[in-house]
Amino acid sequence: MNLAALFFVVGLIGFLAWAAQRFGLGGMMPTKRGRRLGVVETLSLDARRRLVLVRRDEVEHLLLIGPGGDRPIETGIRREAQSQAPPP
Repeated sequence: MNLAALFFVVGLIGFLAWAAQRFGLGGMMPTKRGRRLGVVETLSLDARRRLVLVRRDEVEHLLLIGPGGDRPIETGIRREAQSQAPPP
């Protein structure tokens, strides 16, 4: 009896996932291309603190994350086209 209930629930979840995709309900989530937020890079300073570079649209913000709270270190960093010039 318990095994039949498990198969029923798993099948129901699969059916609902298929129906959501089939009828366009999955389109409510932003796609990777349409995302506006992202974590560019993180750097651990010690066991409790780290620096996080966050991107919103084309602007980056440097944050210090730690147990005492989160602090902006630098905001409004404009993301420029990264030129890969060969080293001299």
